[in-house]
Amino acid sequence: MPVITAMLSLSTRGHGEIIDITTQTSDLVRQSGLKDGIAVIFCPSSTSALTTIEYEPGVLRDLQRLFDEIVPPERAYAHDAAWGDGNGHSHVRAALLKASLTVPFVQGRFTLGTWQQIVYVDFDNRPRRRELVVQMMGE
Repeated sequence: MPVITAMLSLSTRGHGEIIDITTQTSDLVRQSGLKDGIAVIFCPSSTSALTTIEYEPGVLRDLQRLFDEIVPPERAYAHDAAWGDGNGHSHVRAALLKASLTVPFVQGRFTLGTWQQIVYVDFDNRPRRRELVVQMMGE
């Protein structure tokens, strides 16, 4: 069974920015030539994460507000005391969502629900250049 690996480059603003990456990752699956299989999307970062969500302004604000309520940036974090970089909250937020997402595809198309998009969330406290790994396996 073939395995194809691709990279997806992103420029982010940080601070909980939510980016819809459905189109870019779907394009990579289509370009792979694989018809049926799975795609694993992975962010090699400890301050960002992946999930699925309905990508509409209200839900995006609700998700950002939730993170501000449960992991507020102004709280004291041991990471900040050790490293002085002010992004302790970013690490904790990313751990709650996780660094990878697996999505099946059938006939070259993701099996996402009607209102479901793949999103990347950058929790870091500054703009970043990110490289996501998209690994596809199938036939």
